[in-house]
Amino acid sequence: MAQVTVKPNESLDSALRRFKKQIQEAGVLKEARRHEHYEKPSERRRRAEAARRRKIRAAEEASR
Repeated sequence: MAQVTVKPNESLDSALRRFKKQIQEAGVLKEARRHEHYEKPSERRRRAEAARRRKIRAAEEASR
């Protein structure tokens, strides 16, 4: 679980920003959204295939 301690003289906004960054890096929100609704196995495969295609396309773009 992500945890942030507020430093002396640190604003609450900056502490919240650090917390959100830790949550993002840990993938907590992504995991929560994934469990929000039931996903059929066929939908899961379709989403995984689309992610694979995006990854391949991004690698090809980066190699150019």
